[in-house]
Amino acid sequence: MARDKYLSMRSSVSGFSFSNLGLFTGFADGIYNAVYSLVILEIFKSSAIVGIYVAIYSVFCMIAALFANEIFRQFSKVKVFYFAVLMLVVCYAMMGFSVLPRTFIVLDYTSGFAITLTATLIPLFMSDFSGDIGMAKLNSRYHLWMNVGALFAPMLAVLVATRFGNRSAFFLSSAIYLAAWMFFKYFHLSQEDKKIKPVSPRQTIRALIRNAVAFFRTPGMLRAYIVNFGFYSLRAMRFLYVPIVVIENGFSKDTLGMVLTIGIIPYLLLSDFMGRLVRRFGKKIWLVLGFGSFAAFSAWATFATGFPLLAIFVLWQISGALMEPVHDLMFFDNAKKSQQTRFYGVFRTSSNLPNIIVPIIGAACISLMGATSAVWFVTAAIGVVSIMVLIAKK
Repeated sequence: MARDKYLSMRSSVSGFSFSNLGLFTGFADGIYNAVYSLVILEIFKSSAIVGIYVAIYSVFCMIAALFANEIFRQFSKVKVFYFAVLMLVVCYAMMGFSVLPRTFIVLDYTSGFAITLTATLIPLFMSDFSGDIGMAKLNSRYHLWMNVGALFAPMLAVLVATRFGNRSAFFLSSAIYLAAWMFFKYFHLSQEDKKIKPVSPRQTIRALIRNAVAFFRTPGMLRAYIVNFGFYSLRAMRFLYVPIVVIENGFSKDTLGMVLTIGIIPYLLLSDFMGRLVRRFGKKIWLVLGFGSFAAFSAWATFATGFPLLAIFVLWQISGALMEPVHDLMFFDNAKKSQQTRFYGVFRTSSNLPNIIVPIIGAACISLMGATSAVWFVTAAIGVVSIMVLIAKK
């Protein structure tokens, strides 16, 4: 697919304009993630079933990511982004009510479709307007703003959840995405409308398969996919099980909010600095350090309790901060501009697939060993395997 053309925009719009959207996504998602697993736990009453639910949910999101390229064939990226963000505004607002479990699940899946599209589109917009800036610098700025937003999110989410109930925090995410929609509208971006062509389901499936095969045949894409898979596997386990483990160890929601908030500080301190280090020393060393230290902390977390366990949950955020600005650069380094819109949907499944596979493995560990902390065996193994892929010869 050729690079999309833009008919009009504000003269001040650049790649940094889109990286600034990270402030909104980081804030909204930080609030959402702080209470999400607790809400699902309220519904299903079992931490093992929480993992299974998230796995099934992620199958849906992965399929949505695969269809992203076909959606972009039919509609301009600008219109898709407007629609997806408004969908998030509506769904999160409705999820804030004490709706029936089945209604919550429908809204959860609908918002999952929308968040998949927005997460796919923001890096593509950044790439389209990267110019001489480069994706490494834009990526660092994007994650910096994400972490600035996420810094205040957990404490605010816990404050609202404690007073009004866990689901009420979703109202805040809805309001923040509404602000993001208005911020994006300020860019005055427009693209030519595409002619909607009749779509044959059989041809669409064949196109998806051909696109996926072409992606993995492109040099460097398989390694980029596995590394991204490893990063998001660790992130998925952390977001899903840290809140549950903290509460199960007898700590309050206020303590949970404090742990999540302090854990953002390494990302804030390292986000912009990592961009300069990557340009000087390359990506691999930071990915190896990140995966290696995360594996070590995970091994420690399997038997730690009390305040040492809380310290681990904060310390391994340094591992994540080393990897966050660089985990997806292998894709942009190996894909041509003309290939990025076509392939990015396939690449994005590496952020959804971990939510399918890893929680199921985690649920199996919990069932076999009888403790939620058993999931840290899984994150330790993921860190080791990711290092092996990074240092293996091509």
